[in-house]
Amino acid sequence: MSERLLELSKDIAALVKGAAPSVVRVDGHRCGSSSGIVWGVEGLVLTAYHGIEGEDEVSVGLSSGETIKAELVGCDPTTDLAVLRVKATGLPAAELVDRPLEVGELVLCVTRPGRGPKVGLGIVSRLGEGFRTTGGGKVDRYIELGFALHHGFSGGLVLDLSGGGLGLGTAGLVRDTPLAVPAATLRRIVKAILLHGGVRRGYLGVASIPVRLPSAAAEQIGQTSGLLITAVEEDSPAGRAGVAVGDLMLAVDGAAVSHLSDLMPLLEEERIGGLARAKLWRGGQPLEVALTVGARGGRGKGEP
Repeated sequence: MSERLLELSKDIAALVKGAAPSVVRVDGHRCGSSSGIVWGVEGLVLTAYHGIEGEDEVSVGLSSGETIKAELVGCDPTTDLAVLRVKATGLPAAELVDRPLEVGELVLCVTRPGRGPKVGLGIVSRLGEGFRTTGGGKVDRYIELGFALHHGFSGGLVLDLSGGGLGLGTAGLVRDTPLAVPAATLRRIVKAILLHGGVRRGYLGVASIPVRLPSAAAEQIGQTSGLLITAVEEDSPAGRAGVAVGDLMLAVDGAAVSHLSDLMPLLEEERIGGLARAKLWRGGQPLEVALTVGARGGRGKGEP
């Protein structure tokens, strides 16, 4: 048994040694230090957005010990990701994998809170389907990690015991909870940032609040709640379609809406330029309007 543990120990040490050069330190003046991973394009570093939020100057500490200035290429606060560029060559990119996971699997998280790497050994403590963050960003899978949070954890590289990069560690999406943003999400967000400086999201140009309908109105309309339109942007998709303040939005594309989150599917980039049919209630009468979903990006969060 002791020999098996010794072999496992040596294997883990070898994995960390191989992965550490792909993990950098990310320094800001106000937020302190976090970590980042070297991306697959020369000079790019992917990190957790909340670690550099509001920073005017950011620098990156390499495995060689050198510290160099970094330029912000773009970010997506809704998935807590940011891309930096540094003037350095020959940086070894982190190798990412997409594979099924199981609760209880052993994983490593390699970070660089200081000059040298720091590693934690933990487990995949919880798994779930894809989800939307509070800012509306789409994460392809929920991966909760059994790690004790430490300074510099966010932006670190999460590895399986074969050395494959499962994702980027962050404590910025669910408070005080270590998560791994999976490789599929990282690739999608980095691609959007490199193309647009951020993630383009659809928008309708309305502000709304959920309301519960009086019983008589609910019986007449056929549902108990909807979204009351409280503001309409001038020359927005909703404004051009004739949506007005005071309208009650009941459904979009045949699906009932009763909460702001029900509009989030319309904010996906693939919906930009497409038609959305909204069912409204105005002055005691039903009304249907067709909206062409607009685009808002690339650094904004994408409001409805």
